[in-house]
Amino acid sequence: MAGLIGLVVILAALVLQYGFGYAPCPLCLQQRWPYYIGVPIAIILGLVGNRLPGKLLALLLVLLAALFAYGCFLGVYQAGAEWNFWLGPADCAAGNVGSNPASVGGLLDAIDNSTVVSCTNPRLRILGVSLAGWNGVVMAALVLITLWGAWRAAKAR
Repeated sequence: MAGLIGLVVILAALVLQYGFGYAPCPLCLQQRWPYYIGVPIAIILGLVGNRLPGKLLALLLVLLAALFAYGCFLGVYQAGAEWNFWLGPADCAAGNVGSNPASVGGLLDAIDNSTVVSCTNPRLRILGVSLAGWNGVVMAALVLITLWGAWRAAKAR
């Protein structure tokens, strides 16, 4: 279940980026790594977990929960910075040039058409919560799901 939820979330982020032009900031990109690493692991464990010894499966799920907890921390950190609860990273802005210009004139045009993405000014809020905030919520849910699975695996075998 955690793998499927994570897959839907990361695909939605990629659709927002490539389909609707919401360029991610560096911290947003960092928040994707727990999905890139954790989703395949969660799907594999979901498919073959019943063949593993219970304690090994429980250990792997606890490690997966730790990875998702790191993603939760990043989401909460960025959401808190967006709400000015604390300072965000000082160097958190990324430019989106979009192409490799071949000339100085092309470089100037690319700079004019680029966007700078800040980690502390969300471009999109859903139900009043930024994507970083929703990432924190989803990652917290994934932590709970994987820990519940670890508990069940340890108790069942």
